[in-house]
Amino acid sequence: MDKLIIEGGRPLVGRVRVSGAKNATLPLMAACLLTGGRNRLRNVPNLRDVGTMAALLRELGAHVDERPGELTIDTARAEGDECPYELVKTMRASVLALGPMVARSGRGRVSLPGGCAIGERPIDQHLKGLEAMGCRIELEGGYVQARAKRLKGAEITFDLITVTGTENIMMAATLAQGRTVLRNAAREPEVVDLAQALNGAGARIEGAGDSIVTIDGVDGLGSIDHAVMPDRIEAGTFMMAAGVTRGELTIENAQMEHLTAVVAKLKEAGLRFQQTPKGLVVSARRAPRPVSVITGPYPGFPTDLQAQFMALMTLCNGSAVIQETIFENRLMHVPELRRLGAEIECGGNTAVVKGVRKLSGAPVMATDLRASACLVLAGLAAGGQTHISRVYHLDRGYERIDQKLINAGATVRRESEPGPGKAH
Repeated sequence: MDKLIIEGGRPLVGRVRVSGAKNATLPLMAACLLTGGRNRLRNVPNLRDVGTMAALLRELGAHVDERPGELTIDTARAEGDECPYELVKTMRASVLALGPMVARSGRGRVSLPGGCAIGERPIDQHLKGLEAMGCRIELEGGYVQARAKRLKGAEITFDLITVTGTENIMMAATLAQGRTVLRNAAREPEVVDLAQALNGAGARIEGAGDSIVTIDGVDGLGSIDHAVMPDRIEAGTFMMAAGVTRGELTIENAQMEHLTAVVAKLKEAGLRFQQTPKGLVVSARRAPRPVSVITGPYPGFPTDLQAQFMALMTLCNGSAVIQETIFENRLMHVPELRRLGAEIECGGNTAVVKGVRKLSGAPVMATDLRASACLVLAGLAAGGQTHISRVYHLDRGYERIDQKLINAGATVRRESEPGPGKAH
């Protein structure tokens, strides 16, 4: 198990490039199961979760060729119908294979999902949608079993906004008989990216990016050939890295239109933005002003950037209130920030951050993917050494972030930690 050691207290200055989005890549990989042919995905990040999804597709019989920045996925012989617990337990996005499997072959068996420990994140909305399309669902031995001769179009209203639920049902509906209408659908750019890729393969999806999505089923799809969108969460993380270190970063491949709520809050905090031919320049010269945020579904402030924003606010010149509305356990980074000298009080899913003049390095432990990024940012700003344990979470969602930060002037090194019971 690896850890990161950060020598903080110096501004980041330089250039970083945003990789392809993890949250767009995983549903695109699952979508290849709909095609039964040879598919090509470009701008693919080299991440642990991408490797896990590749292993899952191979388990189902697909041939996956992994090259730097590119995947070729041949699903002609992907006749498997079970996603085993050993793979699903490490990555909740594995459930995205269920809709495509049922749509293509009429059956699918998926272990109940795992992933970060940031809340229950149930899949009931996925199952509700499939049942509305004529699917018989059974829960047995920790597995979801779904069967249908052929899915039929339906009117489906999600009880709550769910990104993976929208994606799963949208994929299933591409091969369903008739028209499917999704109401209260997720509007995230990753949903739009998936719809564009599917439409390029012959699907008939309209309205992606709005709350109502209409899918007219087709009898079959051609191959997918698609470049994955840039990772807006990684871009936002680098913006906050510039702010927390009072540095200046040129961020290549950042799409500001996907981060309007975030950019507005960062400008309010005093960060400066300039679009140039070389990329988006983000800079800060003084302590951030206190800014309060409430997380919400897109186009609101993303929950996936809440922890990083809190790291920025630990050094604000006042007090800020941060309220998490998406996941019930997504303030687990607060005790670790306190170890670095932050002053934060929590009540339920609300944190009150009182800015301090400086943070001090200390040993901390990552609890989930975005908490890992939060601790990296705090470590970059803190004086002295910060040791961050359990950074395997970080590797699930950020491609070579330690090397990217080093290229921008950070002092970061990766070391292996002794496992339980091993000598130190």
